[in-house]
Amino acid sequence: MEEDPTPVPSAGARKCLILSSEGKIIGEEPVLYPGRKKTSMKIDSIMLCQVPNLGARIESKGKKNLEIVKNSIGESTFYNKLIKDEDCIIYEHVRENDKPPIARAYLRAGPRNELHFDPVEVNAAIVTCGAICPGLNSVIHHLIDSLKNIYKVNKIYGIQGGWGGFHDEEKPYIDLYSASNLQFLQHRAGSILGCATGGFDLEKIMTFIEENEINQLYAIGGDGTQRGAHKIAAECMFKGLNVSVTGIPKSIDNDIDLLDRSFGFLTAVEATQDAIRSATIEAKCNLPNGIGIVKLMGRSTGYLAAYATMASGDVDLCLVPEVDMVLSGPNGCLSHLEKVVEKKGFAVVVISEGAGKNILSNDSNIKNETQHFDSIGEYMKSKINKYFEEQGKQATCKYIDPSVTVRSVAANSFDQILCMQLAQNAVHGAMAGYTAFCTGVINNRTVFIPTSEIIETSPKRLNPRGRTWERVLCITRQPNTFF
Repeated sequence: MEEDPTPVPSAGARKCLILSSEGKIIGEEPVLYPGRKKTSMKIDSIMLCQVPNLGARIESKGKKNLEIVKNSIGESTFYNKLIKDEDCIIYEHVRENDKPPIARAYLRAGPRNELHFDPVEVNAAIVTCGAICPGLNSVIHHLIDSLKNIYKVNKIYGIQGGWGGFHDEEKPYIDLYSASNLQFLQHRAGSILGCATGGFDLEKIMTFIEENEINQLYAIGGDGTQRGAHKIAAECMFKGLNVSVTGIPKSIDNDIDLLDRSFGFLTAVEATQDAIRSATIEAKCNLPNGIGIVKLMGRSTGYLAAYATMASGDVDLCLVPEVDMVLSGPNGCLSHLEKVVEKKGFAVVVISEGAGKNILSNDSNIKNETQHFDSIGEYMKSKINKYFEEQGKQATCKYIDPSVTVRSVAANSFDQILCMQLAQNAVHGAMAGYTAFCTGVINNRTVFIPTSEIIETSPKRLNPRGRTWERVLCITRQPNTFF
């Protein structure tokens, strides 16, 4: 199918109409604007990151991919656009004079002209691993919808309880093709398949795949899950099995590298706002010197705390794992809070559970990392109370720990759309024969990313020298303790 050949008007100089005193149009003139300037920046070559394709080793069915679905009157609905093999999205889209004229790019996601698999022969399996996050059921819903209604596959296995569900007899698979309890699945929180960490046994997983003739596997999970999926894809290639392994990365911490964002992250940011609003009200209403403290998830990265701070606008201090916590001195967060309280009568603090490692690691009362995560909020509360007492003042601290409640909610509208795009394109990629790849959004476009690249640099961390942290500092006006 070709694109609509209708020409698109080119962008020209914007003009305004000249009217006579009677209101008649007598001419036009260009609107004044800076215009365009030719720069010395250029891109000489684009390095396209290749995604493995089963067709390179195994003969493809070569079935044409023209029709999507039958509509309500029985007529065919066709694709508006089929993606070509080298259609791509440039990753390094921000250009500077000192950048080399080479850019990395990723395959654009979407349906291809030709299918590697005959859909009626496809037995697909879906597994959700790790912890829950908003949007899991939405991804599962759209995977089922795409496999069943667009491609009309043979069978869809739902693997319960993460990787262990492939070999745990107490967790039999669910027949997702014919299950009757899937209505409105995308609006439910959690995962209908259940989630679990661990349980990865490559030999037993391969046994399940071979015995049940699985030829498409969809693994939904974080960077650890994608490492497992990559091992399965490599083993399938080694054994010469015609199996596509597709990853759909998730992370409540938004720490999957390369991606604009992970699905469910912005829903979690939205869920944090209730806790921050509550902390703000508590701080304002509890006199004297009210201070509300909110601890959020984020053991190794502070994206959730940073975005929650930006979304709120009421936060006066944000503490994240990437920036050392400084308690005392002119740049200390305690003196900063004192100044904030003096100025407006109260203060609000948002802290990642992994913040303050530079201080708590030397605390003999903190026995292990888990105890650190559990105690950082209370630790901060005690330090604030003690500091104000030393200044001859009283602080009224209220501590709120929403903890995992921010991940046990259904996806919001934005993430619902993202989940649909990721799931649909995962199926399109698998049907075209791609394997060992993940679907994700880069520069606001859905792409196919080699799993090897995802796992090589994940988890990513918040850049203390980047624009996001800069924006946080502009909101909180706290001293920058990153040197």
